[in-house]
Amino acid sequence: MASDSILPPAPPQFKPIQHHLRTAQEHEKRDPVVAYFCRLYAMQSGMKIDSKTPECRKFLVKLMDQLEIMKSQLVDNESITQDVVGNAHVENYAYKMFLYADTEDRAGRFHKNMIKSFYTASLLYDVLTVFGELTEENIQHRKYAKWKAAYIHNCLKNGETPQSGPTGMEDDEILDNESKGDGSLPQSSLSNMPPDSMPTSDLSNIQVPPGDQPPSNFSTIHIPPGAHAPANTPAEVPGNSVLPNTQTIQPVPQTIPIIDPSLYSVKPQGEGRLTPEDYARAQKYCKYAGSALQYEDVGTAVQNLQKALQLLTTGRE
Repeated sequence: MASDSILPPAPPQFKPIQHHLRTAQEHEKRDPVVAYFCRLYAMQSGMKIDSKTPECRKFLVKLMDQLEIMKSQLVDNESITQDVVGNAHVENYAYKMFLYADTEDRAGRFHKNMIKSFYTASLLYDVLTVFGELTEENIQHRKYAKWKAAYIHNCLKNGETPQSGPTGMEDDEILDNESKGDGSLPQSSLSNMPPDSMPTSDLSNIQVPPGDQPPSNFSTIHIPPGAHAPANTPAEVPGNSVLPNTQTIQPVPQTIPIIDPSLYSVKPQGEGRLTPEDYARAQKYCKYAGSALQYEDVGTAVQNLQKALQLLTTGRE
């Protein structure tokens, strides 16, 4: 799916949202929902940056046109029409990117594709703010992903082997350099990026605002047990990008809980008895189930799906 309205070059004032617009362009066909909300975030942020100068106003009008076209094309998609579903869609996609990059990192497999995944995840956590304030967990993931992208890139650029996991981000010198903006990702070192990876211009000048410093101790980044089984990612990993001495990560066996037999015999009482609040709660349970599956937490996923099914078939929790 492609929008018919072509954006003009972004004014210099909109440099902070250029990465989000590039992410939208990359996901135009891969995931139109992600592309839509990336543009919505860019539009809302652009309005706050500058909506008065002629060039900025012209750009924002074109961006609004793109959003209207996409919204009309996705009118039957619940991720666009219902915020709860849209929030869950973008959050799960962001975590999928984060989990893939974190899995590669902790396994000692360092390459430019995982750098892109870390950084794209941080951008998508930005996008989640269109639905409201981020959870503390998502705030931590965003900071961690952005800093990991810059840190690993700098190590590879300098011919150094990065440290896996949170310990790799405890180097005070690196944190000092990043806070000054010296942790940019120069174009020259990205000339060999895979075709499906972010263009070099989009990995340049990664900077974290001074007020967005990550905690000095990254032990607050919580990755549940079993979360590091390899996850699918929209961009393929280059075959020659893995460093030596890597190890295979095995998923943790899961015990699937027994499904309540009474749910098999319950007959729906009709949609007319369900209130809008019931539908919203059921959607939340489904969202929680989706998030649990991202953590490979089968038990929590089943429990939440059972709650949703119970609510939808009986009108009671």
